[in-house]
Amino acid sequence: MLIHLLFLASLLGAAHSRNATVQPLKSRPITGGGGGDAFFNPQLPPRALSASAKFEGSSDLVNLRYHMGPVLSSPINVYLIWYGKWAPSSQLLIRDFLLSISAAAPRSPSVAEWWRTVALYTDQTGANVSRSLLIAGEYSDRLYSHGRSLTRLSVQEIIATAVRSKPFAVDHKKGIYLVLTATDVAMQDFCRAVCGFHYFTFPSMVGYTLPYAWVGNSATQCPDVCAYPFAVPAYMAGGGPGALRPPNADVGVDGMISVIAHELAELSSNPLVNAWYAGEDPTAPTEIGDLCEGLYGSGGGGGYIGQVMRDGGGRTYNLNGRRGRRFLVQWVWSPILKACAGPNAVD
Repeated sequence: MLIHLLFLASLLGAAHSRNATVQPLKSRPITGGGGGDAFFNPQLPPRALSASAKFEGSSDLVNLRYHMGPVLSSPINVYLIWYGKWAPSSQLLIRDFLLSISAAAPRSPSVAEWWRTVALYTDQTGANVSRSLLIAGEYSDRLYSHGRSLTRLSVQEIIATAVRSKPFAVDHKKGIYLVLTATDVAMQDFCRAVCGFHYFTFPSMVGYTLPYAWVGNSATQCPDVCAYPFAVPAYMAGGGPGALRPPNADVGVDGMISVIAHELAELSSNPLVNAWYAGEDPTAPTEIGDLCEGLYGSGGGGGYIGQVMRDGGGRTYNLNGRRGRRFLVQWVWSPILKACAGPNAVD
């Protein structure tokens, strides 16, 4: 969605997972995986629905249609904007995820395989979303030049500042702009209704129409909301296995990565809000990530994230990336299967 809605897992999962009736599986070794890795299907407590009025509990959710707009069919240039103070290790983790979209991982299931579902979406010429994604530029604003309390409109001001700097390009043909805010930056509706969102810039503010997304690091503000299932609200205590261990030992950034993946998938298939979405209102579309909110593996829905993997250290993941990285990333809607899909599916 343009806004990453929270707390839809239990209802959307039950309605849209093609494996919603699969029973939880006991941990069992991954054939050839080594290192004590095993499949498992954790039952987390069902989450409550957000108070957002944008939730549509109807069959329109699966009426995904093409509205004749463009998709990102050229090699995708990602321009990273680091707003606030970021640890180099956190930046490296996010870079590794982004570069894993185009890189062949040494092991399956991989991030690149996950992106193949996104690449199934086409424009009216038959051109697919590109499977090539590069980090074309980076810009750091460690001085919080637009303050530490932002609005959705201020994100465009941050992009305008970045593209007016000499080393940062204005790429209105192949570029997407990813604004990532540090742990001490507040965003309008962050934690309450959004973990991330995407849209496009207004020429009056930036000079060009540029697709962009914002995602915030929730580590100190609301990890139980935006880094779920690596943190769970206190009211869920005792109702399940508790918070899962993040694959890279960074609750905030590991949680961000699934939100980044969600927003990039939707930005690529609906960059100008006139391509792939369900519903009749383009200001509140249901997009390919929204349809699979909270689903990470087979058997997901009704309080389950689905069958994922757990390594010998107890860390949870469902995708492999470059340089031995592992990630837990939600599934996306497949236009071929008419269902949520991911490369870690067991059927």
